[in-house]
Amino acid sequence: MPIMINVDDKFLTTKKMSITIEKALTSVSEMENAYHTWRMYPLASRKEIIIHIKEKLLTHTELYAKAITTDMNKPLAQSIAEVKKCASLCDYYLSHIDNFLQPQSLQSNWTESYVILEPLGVLLGVMPWNFPFWQVFRVAIPNLLLGNVLVIKHASNVPSVATLLEEIFFDESLGFPIYKNLPLPSQHIESIIAHPAIKGVTLTGSEPAGRSVAQCAGKHLKKSVLELGGSAAFIVCKDADLTKAVNTAVNARMQNAGQSCIAGKRILVQESIAQPFIEAFTEKVKALKQGDKYDLSTEIGAMAREDLAIEIEDMVQESLAKGATLLCGGKRTKAFYEPTVLTGVTPTMRVFREETFGPVAVITTFKDFEEAITLSNQSDFGLGVAIFSQNVDFIKSQVSRFEEGAVYINEMLISDPHLPFGGIKNSGYGRELSHFGVLEFANIKTVVVK
Repeated sequence: MPIMINVDDKFLTTKKMSITIEKALTSVSEMENAYHTWRMYPLASRKEIIIHIKEKLLTHTELYAKAITTDMNKPLAQSIAEVKKCASLCDYYLSHIDNFLQPQSLQSNWTESYVILEPLGVLLGVMPWNFPFWQVFRVAIPNLLLGNVLVIKHASNVPSVATLLEEIFFDESLGFPIYKNLPLPSQHIESIIAHPAIKGVTLTGSEPAGRSVAQCAGKHLKKSVLELGGSAAFIVCKDADLTKAVNTAVNARMQNAGQSCIAGKRILVQESIAQPFIEAFTEKVKALKQGDKYDLSTEIGAMAREDLAIEIEDMVQESLAKGATLLCGGKRTKAFYEPTVLTGVTPTMRVFREETFGPVAVITTFKDFEEAITLSNQSDFGLGVAIFSQNVDFIKSQVSRFEEGAVYINEMLISDPHLPFGGIKNSGYGRELSHFGVLEFANIKTVVVK
């Protein structure tokens, strides 16, 4: 049943769709046929299709943003920014893909040797709800330009977005799809991975989901990329620009109601500046504008689902019982959880040990940089760390000591097209974005001439 959207209304109405596993498997087989046609298109022709996709994003930004906001409660201004970011990603790859796909000469004992990048086939993407456009686009655009095609199992709580994305990626001039939405229950993912046409699978989601997908992909000898959770440390040293650190920390922690894998979830502050930092940070958190999610001035809204807010509420209450101090927030109304600041947080508390996927800032103090490193690495996750200090040379000399996929100095963690994105440890493996995102699902073919 098609989704019905009135562009002029602030509210979008949708009926959740679902298909049988049999129909889904048939769709995968059809996508294999589409792949064999798509891969033969010249790169220039594939780029034209991506240009049309970018134009749709820019022409219908508000429509797509309203779908995001309606499905998962993200404030409209942040949804608009997400759609525009997808358009900028298109620009990035359109500008760089020719260079990325150039044959690369290699020195050897032969007359000639080089590598070329070729597509693999049909890819399965298992996508999350927190950035429902961005997460799809950062996988889809580089792979479509390479010559792969995609089937997407999107999160069940973003049905409007899932349907719109399929429409966005459909181009009537082709006569065949390069992207297919599979509205399936999660228990059918294994059957999709097992389909012979599927050559790779990428998942952005929870650690348990990642383990399940990795196991299934390994069983069938399919390449997988996993972008899982994170509990990034946000380290503020005594010599940091305090105003910059405070402003950035609020954004890093509270953006998208804290529902981001790269959010600054564990704020580590050096003891000598802890009091002024905490005071300024708390005041800014209190000042965040709440209200109608469709109001462009709203800065923080409800979480995506009530059960997610309940989980955050339980984590906070457990930590308070163990000695943490509540400076603001801590109250829940259905799916809305107040922006919350906790101090006195220790590594034994759930809010430190586990991923807090909501608007809860936990603050822990440290004596010196050695302790900051220890606290930062005291996590099963390894997506990234942000460090604020004016002694940049010193911080650069310490980068290798952080068990992370990324180290950002005087900046919050950001998913940017120019830079590879991914983690280590329980944050997953593989990389998205930049030219690394093209390599993950490419056949790196060696050519030798004697």
